[in-house]
Amino acid sequence: MNSELFEALDMLEKEKGISKDYMLERVEAALISAYKRDRNGLANVRVEINKDKQDIKMFEQKTVVGEVEDPELEIGLADALKINRKYTLGDTCEIELKPKNFRRLSAQTAKQVIIQGIREAERSMMIKEYESKKEEIITAIVDKIDPENEDVLVDTGTSKVYLKKAEQIPGEHFSVGDHIKVFVTEVMKESLRGPLVSLSRTAPGLVKRLFELEIPEIQQGVVVIMSITREAGSRTKMAVMSRDANVDPIGACIGNKGMRIQSIVSELRGEKIDVIKYSEDPVEYISAALSPATVKEVIIDSEKSCRVVVDADQLSLAIGKEGQNARLAARLTGYKIDIKTRAALEEEEAKKRAFLEAAEKEQEREAEEDAEIEAQAAHKEAHPEEAATVQTGAGEATDGTVGGDEV
Repeated sequence: MNSELFEALDMLEKEKGISKDYMLERVEAALISAYKRDRNGLANVRVEINKDKQDIKMFEQKTVVGEVEDPELEIGLADALKINRKYTLGDTCEIELKPKNFRRLSAQTAKQVIIQGIREAERSMMIKEYESKKEEIITAIVDKIDPENEDVLVDTGTSKVYLKKAEQIPGEHFSVGDHIKVFVTEVMKESLRGPLVSLSRTAPGLVKRLFELEIPEIQQGVVVIMSITREAGSRTKMAVMSRDANVDPIGACIGNKGMRIQSIVSELRGEKIDVIKYSEDPVEYISAALSPATVKEVIIDSEKSCRVVVDADQLSLAIGKEGQNARLAARLTGYKIDIKTRAALEEEEAKKRAFLEAAEKEQEREAEEDAEIEAQAAHKEAHPEEAATVQTGAGEATDGTVGGDEV
């Protein structure tokens, strides 16, 4: 068994790249653990591995005592001297395990360690391969479709991974054998079990990488994708800019008669894509982001908040179905966008002015009242004799007369 084990470890190192020394350490630890488990954790044991002789020995360790109280951990001096004449009280006596027992344990443990080592090596190599493909597009082949949850098992060429239903473009359907493009969103380096990688067809990164692969000007760095947001299966908005004044970034992405963008739209199952020109000027950028609606005015209220004015016939187009156009524009620009018609804005401004005027008048009235109270208090302080006269008169009026007549 020992020679077979060492040959297997040599082959493992050569074919899988797993260090032989590392595997021998695993074998040693596994043997110790297995033996202690067989003895209910009470025994002490030492493993001796000789790589040159391709030999493994196992020794049970017991303390030499005069009178044995725990036979699992102790051995009498007389028995210890039979093993080695040098032992004295208190020494650790090592008893080599019988080949029959050891070989059974050794074979089982070595097999388990090797199988586990192969799995770990294969997983490690797959993780490294996926790491190089993170946030990239890979082509996978549909291997199986789960009829219950509609998750799709795909073969990436590295391993088989599930493309979850939630990561599929709404409305798309697959058949076994289909070649599909998927985006690697995450690699689980720390996970010992479960999926190695997360795949997606709904991530905005998929659209971004499709443009980077399809458009030469983007590959060359002349046209740059500045921002992208997406509601998969429905619409994507992407902001681009050009580093060359002679290159139209939108035209470069769309292509002659839409030839360039059409292949991307087809891959995305007909998803609409709005390519807009990026601008450092927030007014220009927000106006473009609300395309295809025509914007009349953008009012920046704060650092990340604005109001947008459109004609009445452009309002529904600017907001979009279920607010989608406005929602995507807000994500793309990072601004909170409030869209109104000119009439609605003027009505809102009029209400605001009326409110402010009413508040101002109320403040003026309160100020006049406060000033009058202060003036009265100051007059009383300046003319205390008037206050005394008033008090005297009030005292006389309480001497039993009513309306000037005696009672």
